[in-house]
Amino acid sequence: MEKLEKFTLINEDRSRIKVFEPFEDVSKPSPSIDAMMVSYGCVYKRSSKPVMKGSRVETIEAARKEYAELLKEGWKKTSIFNSYF
Repeated sequence: MEKLEKFTLINEDRSRIKVFEPFEDVSKPSPSIDAMMVSYGCVYKRSSKPVMKGSRVETIEAARKEYAELLKEGWKKTSIFNSYF
């Protein structure tokens, strides 16, 4: 199984972020990662922690599709918020 990483995308005007991270289903006897958690939030100041509005769990396939669509819309991968998560 491939190694899934956590990554953050930010929109063009730097006001919204989405965090994609592997979601481990610990309710199963042998925890496995077969989904991604997508959290989304607003950025008010680049120097402060983003305000997260919510999250949802998607299949890896759906998360990949959403990620690709966001990149097409001009969202970019960022690491400036990594220290907060």
